[in-house]
Amino acid sequence: MTGEGRGQRSLGARLSLWLALQSMAGLGLVCGALYLGMDWTLRERQHDTLVQKEQAVRDQVSMESAGRRAEDLSHLLEAMLAGHSDVGLKLVDGLGRTVFDRPLQGAVSSTGAHAHVVTLTVPHLPGPVSMSLELDTSADTDLLRRTGWMLLLAAVGGAAMVSAGGFILVRRSLKPLHHLVAQTRRLEAETLQRRLDGSAQPAEMQPLIAQFNALLGRLSAAYAQMEAFNADVAHELNTPLTILISSSELALRKARSLAELQEVLGSNLEELGRLARIVADMLFLSRAHRGIGARRAPVDSLAVLAADVAEFHEATLEEAGILLRIEGDAAVQADARLLQRALSNLLGNAVRHATPGSAVALQIVAEGAGRVEIAVENEGPTVAPEHLPRLFDRFFRADPARSHADRNHGLGLSIVAAIADMHQGGTLARSAAGRTRIGLWIADGAATARPAPDRPRRERAVEPS
Repeated sequence: MTGEGRGQRSLGARLSLWLALQSMAGLGLVCGALYLGMDWTLRERQHDTLVQKEQAVRDQVSMESAGRRAEDLSHLLEAMLAGHSDVGLKLVDGLGRTVFDRPLQGAVSSTGAHAHVVTLTVPHLPGPVSMSLELDTSADTDLLRRTGWMLLLAAVGGAAMVSAGGFILVRRSLKPLHHLVAQTRRLEAETLQRRLDGSAQPAEMQPLIAQFNALLGRLSAAYAQMEAFNADVAHELNTPLTILISSSELALRKARSLAELQEVLGSNLEELGRLARIVADMLFLSRAHRGIGARRAPVDSLAVLAADVAEFHEATLEEAGILLRIEGDAAVQADARLLQRALSNLLGNAVRHATPGSAVALQIVAEGAGRVEIAVENEGPTVAPEHLPRLFDRFFRADPARSHADRNHGLGLSIVAAIADMHQGGTLARSAAGRTRIGLWIADGAATARPAPDRPRRERAVEPS
């Protein structure tokens, strides 16, 4: 395990910790609210008790003033307070003399929080008379303390129970994820055709599983393509290398004349040129796939560009007796050199597969949203639908016999796709009823359509010989 991995806490630990903290906070708030509510209720009850006692003392004083003797006031107050050991009463007249004093019994000491002091008038006593009532709150304090401890224990115990339950629930909920990890651990390069089984996974994991399975599909296709690419590279390089080795061995077996050696060297030079073209094309594709963009510049006329490319293929067109038409025109911001290369590859591919004596159309269409299509359409054998998506793969040939392998090494259309990508575009491929249309489109915000120029050098019409 790396240092980075050791510093990371697991998802289960984080979820369990948050559940514990939230449950403790929630139960703490509930128990705290209960404690405060009980404390407020007890204080209200204590206040009401003192008010009631005050009113009872006032009633006794009023009764005394109605005809009772002042000496009987103490007896009346003692009788009133009989059985109320939690209440203390003290009367002090206006001269500071204690008229009645009945303190709280025993060693009980009032907190003073509910001491009640008022003044009243008592006949035959110099006033004003100060009355001090005290209520013993020790019982309520003990009750509140015991209740507080019980609530605290309930909060801690409840939080512990919720945390334990949450931990178990998190562990059980993460089991499908551990199963998914075990499935991914069994994946290897040779088993990329496998897919993750999401039947036991929750709904929240289904999009991730679907995306991962789609990624596995792309990886499996890329791995298969890479293996096929390696085989194709070996095949393409093996043929010229075999020819070079064989011709060199034959030339060295016996003495040769200068003319014979020159012929061997010329043949070897052709094969070396073929090897150099394969390597150069592969290097170009490698640079293109690393994200190198096109060097865009104004191209006033794609039709003129296409005519220049057609001049390069003039001999091939004449040999095959093919009529070339350039249809449409557009001005774009693009890399003219790369577009010439793409057009040359498209035209060469069309000529190789076109019916001799037929017509090939090089079409330039400027569409909306800055999109320009460049395609070559020819008459010839229809390409099977299953081959169309792979036409732009490296070294792919729909013809298993690899005809024209001496002139074409199967990278032409791959280079067209790479050039399209470098212009933020894509490729086109359609084949039906004996007509095949293959091309590319490029994105260009400044693209403008224009009619095809009516000039001889921009249209090649080569009659069959």
